[in-house]
Amino acid sequence: MRFTSTRNKKINIGFEKAICDCMPEDGGLYVPADVNDLRRWILFMDEKTTYASVAGALTLACVNDEFSPIICEAIAAQAFPYEPKIQKLDDSLYTLELFHGPTGWHRDFGVSYLVESLETILLMKDSRAIFFDVTTSSLAATLAKALRGKKHLKAVLLFPKGGVTGLCEEDYVWNGGNLYPVEVDGTLEDCHRIIRKIFSNHEVVEKFKLTVANTANIGRLFPQAFFYPYAFSRLKSKVSGDIYYAMAPGNYSNVVAGLYSWKIAMPVSGFILPATDDLTVDSAGQCTMLDSLIPINERERSNPSSPSNIERLEEIFSANPIMMRNLVFTAKISEQDIVAAAKELFVKYHVFADRSTASAYAAALKKRDMVEEDDGTLVLLMRDHPALDSDFIRRCVGEVPEMPENVRLSIAPVEIKRPKVKECNEILEILQKVYDSFDL
Repeated sequence: MRFTSTRNKKINIGFEKAICDCMPEDGGLYVPADVNDLRRWILFMDEKTTYASVAGALTLACVNDEFSPIICEAIAAQAFPYEPKIQKLDDSLYTLELFHGPTGWHRDFGVSYLVESLETILLMKDSRAIFFDVTTSSLAATLAKALRGKKHLKAVLLFPKGGVTGLCEEDYVWNGGNLYPVEVDGTLEDCHRIIRKIFSNHEVVEKFKLTVANTANIGRLFPQAFFYPYAFSRLKSKVSGDIYYAMAPGNYSNVVAGLYSWKIAMPVSGFILPATDDLTVDSAGQCTMLDSLIPINERERSNPSSPSNIERLEEIFSANPIMMRNLVFTAKISEQDIVAAAKELFVKYHVFADRSTASAYAAALKKRDMVEEDDGTLVLLMRDHPALDSDFIRRCVGEVPEMPENVRLSIAPVEIKRPKVKECNEILEILQKVYDSFDL
């Protein structure tokens, strides 16, 4: 598989360069330039196929010109000692739970795969790289666990004042670990400003080998395409009609990954999302994107610290406009719809649904006639452990799920006992320290 930019189709690079140099200089985002037909791989999978095997097979099929079969299998096996879970609620409704990784957040899957892929690449090149990200939630805990024992990767993470969470002292660079948390004397926006400024200087990015662990990096988004073949492998012997996936929009990474799965021949009939300001419903009731009205050369550079994958969606649809009408279905929902959906999931199936899951189900209920036609099946994505949204769940159903210890630790406040920083030059000094700390 080769990759190009959303803004310059003359770019044609491999997987290695796309995930190491994660932001194209043209201000766009990397996307697949071509897609292999993987039907024979997907149809061969069944309920006995592990998630790691699905990931390894699809990695080999997509990047076999860069990695050997042994390397592809090793990356997947090391990245995924855990799996998503498919749960049957009734004959036409399933959930796909993505919170069974080490921290209980869906990010575990994408981050672990990205880290293992990068570590493998850097080992072969005898090189190093630094993740440079903003975080206020699970990314810190997820990265800390994924980076343990790695020799060629470290991370510098910016937190707003008072917002450091989910870390252990053993993971800090100054204690021999691979993560350097930085508490910025300012707001979340101040953190984003610093990241954007530093990434705008290509010489600095190249000097410190900076990359990101969010979905601006195609290596973080790509493994989310494994969710759907894995779900299909569990469903294909149980259902005979169309399969639809319902999900919250988030930053659109899951629907983009789902469309990549469809392009490599994964059977799916559509993706259902709540309408947003960017991805909404036109007067004819069909999905439309408002950003497409703005010429791409008049837009700001893609944000390396807080990505939106709407530009990747637009790139897919520009190549095949009919796809948007036939595969992506948006529905306008209200707060009352979301609460009612959460209550229905609890009363009928005793499922604790957080706001994102409830909003996805509310949108699916608006499209119920479409799903039920020809005995269709709905798969509801549950991204993060529902206990992380206990206040919403309590308000809807009067009960809350128990929070597992690993989830609690992922959001626990931490004092790092280091001076707060404010300006870019202080961050550059830290990047230099971290870069010099590699023992290669």
